[in-house]
Amino acid sequence: MSSAETIRWRTMDQHVAKAPPTGLDAIWDSAVGLGGRLTPRTRRYGCMAKDVLALEEEFSSAATSKLRQEVEDLRAVFRRNRDTTAELCRAFALLREVASRQIGERPFGVQLTGAFALHYGCVAEMATGEGKTLTASLPTTIAGWRGRGCHVITVNDYLAQRDAEWMAAIYRFCGLHVAFIEQSMSPEDRRRAYSADITYCTNKEVAADYLRDRLAMGRIKNLSSALLSRIAGTGPRAAQRVVQRGLEWAIVDEADSILVDEAVTPLIISGQAPNNEQIVCYRQAAEIAAQLEAETDYNLNLRYREIALTERGKARVAAMAGHLGGLWKGSRRGEEMVTQALSAKDLFHRDKHYVVENDKVVIVDEFTGRLMPDRSWRDGLHPAVEAKEAVTINPSKDTYARISFQRFFRMYRKLAGMTGTAKEARREFWQIYHLPVAVIPTNRPCRRVNLPPMVFADDGDKWRAVVREISEIHAAGRPVLVGTRSVRASEYLSGLLAAEGLPHQVLNAMHHREEAQIVAQAGQPGKVTVATNMAGRGTDIKLGRGVAAAGGLHVISAEPNESARIDRQLFGRCARQGDPGSAQAIISLDDEFVSRYCTTAVKMLRKRWGSSRHDISSFLVRSVFHRAQGRAEAAALRQRKTVMKTDHWLDEQLGFAGIE
Repeated sequence: MSSAETIRWRTMDQHVAKAPPTGLDAIWDSAVGLGGRLTPRTRRYGCMAKDVLALEEEFSSAATSKLRQEVEDLRAVFRRNRDTTAELCRAFALLREVASRQIGERPFGVQLTGAFALHYGCVAEMATGEGKTLTASLPTTIAGWRGRGCHVITVNDYLAQRDAEWMAAIYRFCGLHVAFIEQSMSPEDRRRAYSADITYCTNKEVAADYLRDRLAMGRIKNLSSALLSRIAGTGPRAAQRVVQRGLEWAIVDEADSILVDEAVTPLIISGQAPNNEQIVCYRQAAEIAAQLEAETDYNLNLRYREIALTERGKARVAAMAGHLGGLWKGSRRGEEMVTQALSAKDLFHRDKHYVVENDKVVIVDEFTGRLMPDRSWRDGLHPAVEAKEAVTINPSKDTYARISFQRFFRMYRKLAGMTGTAKEARREFWQIYHLPVAVIPTNRPCRRVNLPPMVFADDGDKWRAVVREISEIHAAGRPVLVGTRSVRASEYLSGLLAAEGLPHQVLNAMHHREEAQIVAQAGQPGKVTVATNMAGRGTDIKLGRGVAAAGGLHVISAEPNESARIDRQLFGRCARQGDPGSAQAIISLDDEFVSRYCTTAVKMLRKRWGSSRHDISSFLVRSVFHRAQGRAEAAALRQRKTVMKTDHWLDEQLGFAGIE
């Protein structure tokens, strides 16, 4: 077996993620996490950053040849994995000067603080516009020097290519090869990209390549098995088809989105399984579901998004399906299909959870508002939604391999992350990934003015207040960004603004192709932009001429999110890098998630203020919204912990290699 093949086979020897602690171990682990949160990491990394800044004069006056020699010396040190803190500080000082000469940007002290946090395996919270891409280049270079590869994970192909090309000059000067992965690449191109010292890629591509490699391995579980099979002449030459060389070190950009929001999203490798009879049954189930009545034929639980047929409902389903035959002969199977059809009808809504585009149901990511054409709901839900919308039904597929992002990223030997919003999820980062959070201060003081929220009893009053606020800010010459949770809400607000004659642009899943152009103009004087949460990821809104003097960008949250972290993410679009700006939430008791998680409290508030047409904001009213967010976040965390336990069970019972 060649040395190149041996390197690729390391991917089979990755350690399996440890099981979640239980009992006294869980209590001890939580105590360790609490102690870690109380540890002044940011202060310690800040002191190290000062040591780096103290070396600036030495490197800034050095000739290029001297810098190249220093690169070779330090690379040899880190390759042996015997480096000290002093050598790490010296390496960062060198890289700081290299960045200045190669791309014209010299990392600030706070960026150095963030770089140390990443190097020591933390999630670094850095505000929007503080230069996370440049910050990550420092620990990434160190990882490249160690010779085992480093993956920099981003949220889309565009950012992977942009960041790789932007930082390439730094890496080349340091003797490193950088590459990026995009969806259209061939296996051979992917193999070359993963063989680079540093590889930029998306979470979807890197996890999918991992699954494909596992499928290529077949029954061979590890390097020793591959060698024995090669000696015996019985094993397939799977190493020739494996593209990755191992899961050594990953730095995850937008860590809260990938490691929390998308944590339990399953990535599935599947194949076609045509079944014309099943397609017919999905349409029949949709017709039956349309005739059933809520509360009499089935119970609907909006909080937990569950549907259960009543005894009367089961009897009606049996009566309506009695003459259909086929899959309907089994009553239990028929009830399952009708339940899925009811879920599609009552729990999944067009222009909120999905859009219909070119005779196809396309899922909308509820956290970013972006389309996900390569994903589908599982367990028959996707064809149930297709039947409801009367579009072409794609039957369920055979699953060959699957993995959740949560399980996948826990298999890296070393993991770190960076994002603009992490402290709200600091307990989860520790409990799931054993990643502490380090909050990095901004380079310049934040000048954002957080205005008190406005709360209305009625949805109509809320939207009128939003339009009124937009009109006033627009008249003052300031740009406005309005955040909504759904495509439907953004389109509804767009109609209201059009009726008032207010020029605006809409950024949602229906207009995603114009995203770069819309965001580029969102900070210009008087611009009004209505956007779903997609405006908060991978974009940078820069202020136009005269906007800072007028007060900067004003952000309005027109619908509260189920996580306070995502609300803060939206507000973080303004007042970047010391610019002025303001933010305000304008919400109502009719907002969906509040009614779902605080039903009784909302009913009481409606009795008290239901007839009011004005702002009813008070400590009591705001506390209900905070409680609803807390319950929603707790429910989501419980779900992710359940998935983690299930993943561990799969590792033990059905995994490729088992627990070592």
